[in-house]
Amino acid sequence: MSNLRNFSRYFLLALFLMTIALVSLLYFEKGRGKLIVSFLNIGQGDAILIIAPNGAKMLLDSGPDSKVISELGKFIPFYDHSIDAIMVSNPDSDHIAGFLDVLTKYKVSYDIEPGTISPSSTFNALEKSVLDHDVKRIIARRGMDIVLDEKDGVDVKILFPDRDVTKDTTNNGSIIAKLIYKNTSVLLEGDAPKEDEYHLLSLDPKDLDVDILKTGHHGSRTSTAKEYVEAASPEYAVISCGVDNHYGHPHKETLDTLNSLGVPILRTDTMGTITFESDGNKFYRK
Repeated sequence: MSNLRNFSRYFLLALFLMTIALVSLLYFEKGRGKLIVSFLNIGQGDAILIIAPNGAKMLLDSGPDSKVISELGKFIPFYDHSIDAIMVSNPDSDHIAGFLDVLTKYKVSYDIEPGTISPSSTFNALEKSVLDHDVKRIIARRGMDIVLDEKDGVDVKILFPDRDVTKDTTNNGSIIAKLIYKNTSVLLEGDAPKEDEYHLLSLDPKDLDVDILKTGHHGSRTSTAKEYVEAASPEYAVISCGVDNHYGHPHKETLDTLNSLGVPILRTDTMGTITFESDGNKFYRK
């Protein structure tokens, strides 16, 4: 009788765990077939998770600490320990510190960086971790296309840097990229200043036309030039920043620019994680 009770207990436990796993699988798989872009609520910093229709994942920046892990857990099922690529928009700690935990928890295949260098211990630790975890390092350059989903046509097009930025400041050398899925797109910018924005305008303003603009430098007045926003003509502008941060981000000047152009503003400090889905024709708020 005792053995029967133990068997029943273990059977019910196994059934319970299988049910949880199945529910989790169904929950996370329901978004397949769509592009999912989530601007994660990680405080004062940047972290953007991109999941292609085929399930390929890219994490653009990782925030200032380990909070990114709990945010990723809302979109990546517990049984999945892989992220196809990470991208460092710039090597400041508020963009890269969380990668130290990400590389410990997830198997990452590619690390895409602008080539700028930081003297910080966090940057040195990340570079060492990339080597230790056998992650292939790629230096981003204009004209490069990072294909996430070949069948459905999802790629990340590098717009900047278009030169060697090893001697540039971390902000001036920030990656600016365009995520494209069929007829929808997102402009992704690290801490690039207006100087870089004007440079891209001089190269090809048509490249900047998107549905969603992720504003530069957490809404700082140093980014988001009016002409740049006009060329982007976005349906939404997303600002990633922390609650009551000591920088005062987003600055009034940036908010005024976006408001004057009638661009709806979404902020992680007031709204938490902001997620969009695209079917290839239009983005929808989740």
